[in-house]
Amino acid sequence: MRPNAPNRIVTYSLDQCVEFDAWSFIEMISPRPLLMIVGTGADSRAHAERAIDKADEPKELFWIEGASHVDLYGDREKFLDPAVAKLTEFFTTSLRAGTPAEATR
Repeated sequence: MRPNAPNRIVTYSLDQCVEFDAWSFIEMISPRPLLMIVGTGADSRAHAERAIDKADEPKELFWIEGASHVDLYGDREKFLDPAVAKLTEFFTTSLRAGTPAEATR
């Protein structure tokens, strides 16, 4: 345990955590591009699939074959290399120079 991260939840905020619904806001991402990278072995894959289903275009779900959720945070080159390559492609094609207003048109 780290002194600045005691791994506790403040009980007065529990109701706010339970009530929060990130899915109800996902349409607000559009028209900005959405890329979700998920391992085919990830326990969390259903969340990425749900987000992609609910999001408007442009959107993409990119699968990393055989990776778990945790594999994508580690130092496993066989999983990280395709993720970094996809992120590089995504940022290269999705980010444009100009003001924020121009970039979202």
